[in-house]
Amino acid sequence: MNINSRLFDSIRIGASEAEAPLESDAPRCDHPGCKRAGEFRAPKGRGREGQFFLFCMEHVKAYNATYNYFAGMDDDALAAYAKQEEIGHRPTWKLGVNSKAARMAQRGRKASSDAEAADMHDAFNLFGARNKQQAAQPESRVGIVARKALDTLGLDDTADSAAIKARYKELVKRFHPDANGGDRSREGTLQEILKAYQQLKSVGMV
Repeated sequence: MNINSRLFDSIRIGASEAEAPLESDAPRCDHPGCKRAGEFRAPKGRGREGQFFLFCMEHVKAYNATYNYFAGMDDDALAAYAKQEEIGHRPTWKLGVNSKAARMAQRGRKASSDAEAADMHDAFNLFGARNKQQAAQPESRVGIVARKALDTLGLDDTADSAAIKARYKELVKRFHPDANGGDRSREGTLQEILKAYQQLKSVGMV
């Protein structure tokens, strides 16, 4: 081989990948001493969420191979992180700490206090109408079970013991098979009347 040949003068060796010049607007790899383009993002780690290094292919592979988000955390810190992970790292409050939640709990989950409602501009008088309606309805003196029993007997919650007994006797005579020629088609209604009367007795209304 003749190394003095003119053919050797035309051979050009390009720059290696490591020495390849960067485009003027291309970011450089963040690995110290690397002159290649930083084309690949890699997270900077815990406490720096949303921030990234820019690496070339070689160095992003090396970085990802050793990356550990939990590096430096002890067992207690890891347990606390896992507990926060269950609620998506959202803030929570104990009852009484969050004043809004405490007020709602104390007022039976009421959305706002009377003072807050008064401060609200009620253009359509929605809250005023509701308050008037609630004031117009007297509070019932009996519970839900007793009220249903009174409804079965066709009475309201103002009925006293004498009225309940009289109504009960009237209905028993009306629906008893003996009063209907042995017809038992109304026995279901009669059973409901008997049950309602017993419920009223159990709550001391008879």
